[in-house]
Amino acid sequence: MAGYRKLGRTSSQRKAMLRSLATHLLYHGKIKTTETRAKEVRRVVEKLITVAVKEKDNFTQETVMAKEPQKDKNGRRIKKDENGKKVTVYNQVEKTIRKDSPSRLNARRKILSVLYPVTETPVKGRKKRSMSQSIDMAAKMFDEIAPRYANRNGGYTRMIKIGPRKGDAAEEVIIELV
Repeated sequence: MAGYRKLGRTSSQRKAMLRSLATHLLYHGKIKTTETRAKEVRRVVEKLITVAVKEKDNFTQETVMAKEPQKDKNGRRIKKDENGKKVTVYNQVEKTIRKDSPSRLNARRKILSVLYPVTETPVKGRKKRSMSQSIDMAAKMFDEIAPRYANRNGGYTRMIKIGPRKGDAAEEVIIELV
């Protein structure tokens, strides 16, 4: 007997579907899907949250000097002429960065190997492409999700049955983060 549900798909399709469902569940907090899919997604998500909880505080903060371009009131870089070339003017700025320990870096890579990249677009207005931002799901896991479950030993998700689907009578559930 297999250790997982096959869900009527090839292994690559099944893996892609579970990655997509896991990404949406962690990004939105809850999703609506069939019961068998939810049970498989629960296994994936709970393992990811466990990894994030174990490594959430495993980093050091360092102060470094960085170059930052000067900008005018419109947000454009200020340039000056040097020997006939336009060169951007930079300021030296002190920044505090987080430096991951090797085990946290490994955890970050594990999380990113499962989750898809998420791009957040503005709801209305023009310039959708230029105003869209990429969301770092690993950082969201460490900074937002892991602290919520720091004192909890598993059981990070909840499934609520909502009845059969109209078309094929498949049992539907809402799976959400507790």
